Amino acid sequence: MAGDQAFERGSRVQEVPLGGPSPFRRLMLSSMASFSYPGSQAEQLLLAPQELRTADPSFATEVYNGHFGLAGKLAELGAESPFEIRPPSANWARELYGFGWLRHLRAADSELSREQAKALVHDFIRLRRQIHGLAWQPEIVGRRVISWLSNSVLILDAGEPQAYEAFLKALTTQLRYLSASYRDTPDGVPRLLTLTALLYAGLCIADQQAVVDRYTKPFCRELNRQILPDGGHISRNPEALIELLLDLLPLRQCFVARDRTPPKELTDAIDRIMPMLRFFRLGDGTMARFNGAGPTPTDALATVLAYDDIEGAPVRTAANSGYVRVEAGTTLIICDLGPPPVTSLTTRAHAGFMSFEMSSNEAPVIINCGAPSPDHDDWRLFARTTPAHSTLSLEEDSLAEFSGMANGAEPPADATLSGPLNPQGAFSDQGDNLRIKGSHDGYMGRYGVSHSRQILIAPSGNLISSEDKLTTRGLKSPEGLIAGSYAIRFHLHPSVKAQIVGDGTAATLILRNGETWRLSSNAEEMAIEESVLLADPRGPQATSQVVLSGMMGEAREVRIVWNLEKTGEEAEPQPLVDPNDDTVSEA
Repeated sequence: MAGDQAFERGSRVQEVPLGGPSPFRRLMLSSMASFSYPGSQAEQLLLAPQELRTADPSFATEVYNGHFGLAGKLAELGAESPFEIRPPSANWARELYGFGWLRHLRAADSELSREQAKALVHDFIRLRRQIHGLAWQPEIVGRRVISWLSNSVLILDAGEPQAYEAFLKALTTQLRYLSASYRDTPDGVPRLLTLTALLYAGLCIADQQAVVDRYTKPFCRELNRQILPDGGHISRNPEALIELLLDLLPLRQCFVARDRTPPKELTDAIDRIMPMLRFFRLGDGTMARFNGAGPTPTDALATVLAYDDIEGAPVRTAANSGYVRVEAGTTLIICDLGPPPVTSLTTRAHAGFMSFEMSSNEAPVIINCGAPSPDHDDWRLFARTTPAHSTLSLEEDSLAEFSGMANGAEPPADATLSGPLNPQGAFSDQGDNLRIKGSHDGYMGRYGVSHSRQILIAPSGNLISSEDKLTTRGLKSPEGLIAGSYAIRFHLHPSVKAQIVGDGTAATLILRNGETWRLSSNAEEMAIEESVLLADPRGPQATSQVVLSGMMGEAREVRIVWNLEKTGEEAEPQPLVDPNDDTVSEA
């Protein structure tokens, strides 16, 4: 980005969710805004931040033809403005009011797309003057401010001084509102977004030094709170890291463009996040599907990784984030060994403790179902349950509890989550194998049963051997219930072909790269059942899962051993976990 490129008023810019405050609170904030905002009325823009998100120029043609497609929904506009129609969904409305779609009109690079953009921005200014409703959720205002600034080269024109003045007046109104309301923004990425927007404005608008001075400290404090020492995000959602970098990288450049040193907290956070992105990448380049991660935005991921000057190797153990990554030969396993985040951040968290994903070379093998895209929200609650993950579940129940489940009612898709109780996890390199070990008491209160799992990986990566152990510890649940059935699930990527072989105690998995793996177990039953990959940009994709199942009955302890071995390679001497060895679980 070049240095400051100022323009006078009337000239053209030169490029260099529900929640939040109540309506009454918004009214109070709007009246307080002019007193809390340290900046003056915006008079001049100095620069436009770089837009890193991928753009689709065909969007301009669709708008011209009266189609406005956002968040998987299509609105037919006819002769109306999109701000005058009934939104087809809440997610559609969020994206509409966030104005991220301006980048598509800009990419079209035509006089028609510029006129469309200017008309739509001024439709919003004219129709949404009152500070109420979804359009004035603080996180949506923050996204709108960033979108307007990033695409100001598109919507400001030298020949329209009145429109230019109206734009700056509306922008100032929104900044004053953000100044008063950012503390009411939902925790996590939305809250950081609002502070980021205020800093963008302070750097991009002339004579707003007071804004930068006021909000740099709370921004840095929030950034340090949200980006953990290992580079993960406090929500434990891998996808959040990509979303944040798309705003943090241009923000860093805005400081440089204004001849200011970026805050150390900002540069340090970016440097921590980059290796963590590589940590979560599987062999096929997609991000692991844990805790709200949906379809991998491959273009965005490639864009942000291009800014990684260090290219640091990912660690094996991300203790702060609660994940383990094991590479052995050409085998890669990523496992969730962390407790849930704070309650305010669990509305997208999953009950997938001790679940894992696996790839071999560049071929995906074992996955979690992942989170669906916004246009398939009807799957979201299922995606968060334990049976949607590659781990053990009891009675088709989740190892964590969702709020709103009183009297057997189905919780909302954005219910908060608590548990599992007493989660423990560890990784160790034992020389002759690599061991992932974890346990939890998430089922103790309902069924009187605890679950422990250990996964041993041979150094060659050609043999993975595991034990899942269920024990009552001589106790019963408060209700006197004892779990009956268990199921250990291995959700398979759609490219994997599975088939039961032999006497029904083994299955072969044929990968898209031609490799064959054999899964065997001492479980009572092994079956191949239907499954679904939800984290796919095309929508839910049919796939399959291998399910090991059985009954606990009156036993005080049940040990299920399974081995996953690559065939056609030099054989390992023996399974790392012997189903007849009673001491292995204490190793």
